[in-house]
Amino acid sequence: MIPGITINGFTVAAIATLVMGLINAIVKPILLLFTLPLTILTLGLFLFVVNAISFSLVSYFTPGFTVNSFLDALFGSIVLSIVSSFLGKIFEAES
Repeated sequence: MIPGITINGFTVAAIATLVMGLINAIVKPILLLFTLPLTILTLGLFLFVVNAISFSLVSYFTPGFTVNSFLDALFGSIVLSIVSSFLGKIFEAES
């Protein structure tokens, strides 16, 4: 969907998903704690930057998953958030 992001196969996507889960569980809370004043100052908009940093870290730790620039990571994290929210609504309605 985004030209600056490439995933080389299904196994790379599965590994990237696992790495994303680990980063969201370990690194992201630490980033949120350190950037809390800036997040409050920007009324929460800085969370997009924190998500893009997390997305870039996944690219760094996963071979075969590349993100070319910070803007690509920002747009990728926004698309990931929208898709995740949409899937959450679908599966929430079926339960």
